[in-house]
Amino acid sequence: MRQTKTGILLANLGTPDAPTPEAVKRYLRQFLSDSRVVDTPRALWWPILRGVILPLRSPRVAKLYQSVWMDEGSPLMVYSRQQQQALAKRLPDTPVVLGMSYGSPSLASAVEELLTHNVDHIVVLPLYPQYSCSTVAAVWDELARILATKRHIPGVSFIRDYADDDDYIQALVSSAKASFAKHGEPDVLLLSYHGIPQRYADEGDDYPQRCRDTTRELASALDISPDKVMMTYQSRFGREPWLTPYTDATLKMLGEKGVQHVQVMCPGFSADCLETLEEIAVQNKEFFLEAGGKKYEYIPALNASAEHIEMMVNLTAPYR
Repeated sequence: MRQTKTGILLANLGTPDAPTPEAVKRYLRQFLSDSRVVDTPRALWWPILRGVILPLRSPRVAKLYQSVWMDEGSPLMVYSRQQQQALAKRLPDTPVVLGMSYGSPSLASAVEELLTHNVDHIVVLPLYPQYSCSTVAAVWDELARILATKRHIPGVSFIRDYADDDDYIQALVSSAKASFAKHGEPDVLLLSYHGIPQRYADEGDDYPQRCRDTTRELASALDISPDKVMMTYQSRFGREPWLTPYTDATLKMLGEKGVQHVQVMCPGFSADCLETLEEIAVQNKEFFLEAGGKKYEYIPALNASAEHIEMMVNLTAPYR
């Protein structure tokens, strides 16, 4: 029987190469041109994107990136590289590469790297715990485009998501309990997921259900009162309705209602990035405290924690 050589492709969203308006503009142009992300007809969307959004948004977003940029680079890239290297160390006989849907390293370069290792089977693990058409399906689309140019294509195992995977839930539990031990158990544990337009869900994206699945399993495993756990959506963009309740509005409401202590976790983010380190850890903290709250902590993403890497080992095991 012929021996199969398998490689693993870790996929994530991507990040600008530098915290500058020019680099952010390049990144946003590619990101916001993907019809999986914004499905407005191009004839309508592209003039708005290129003429209004990119010129206005790029300098503003660049300043936000500057506030979280690390010595080694963008947080998302730093943590994603750590994940790749840690997984590769755990699986010394399996090539592990990193590819981003937007920016570099591209998914195309990741596939090429695996093919240079002569793999004939690729396990694709998009690092989005909860499936969405705007994230996981974008990886699928790009992978299909890449392989469409090849005469010889490898076998592909595609891990759609892992919203209620036991190892993932236990890693989240450990992270939350570590925060509780350090800061005390909060009055409210807020689970903030990245939002999508409500219309996408209405048209069949099961992302909200997968977020609910994670929330249910995590709340149950933590064994804390259900009324202490809330689920919200962050990072909305544009004018159409997005999934509710909104994270920022909820934190303001909690502060106004007299809730004293909140801890926020973002289970949909496998690695810390602008949306967690700036939007949640800084902006939303201000919203809560200014509304009357007293104590606020952000619980970091799983990043390259040992339990997170163990989850990746176990998740990919059936396909290796």
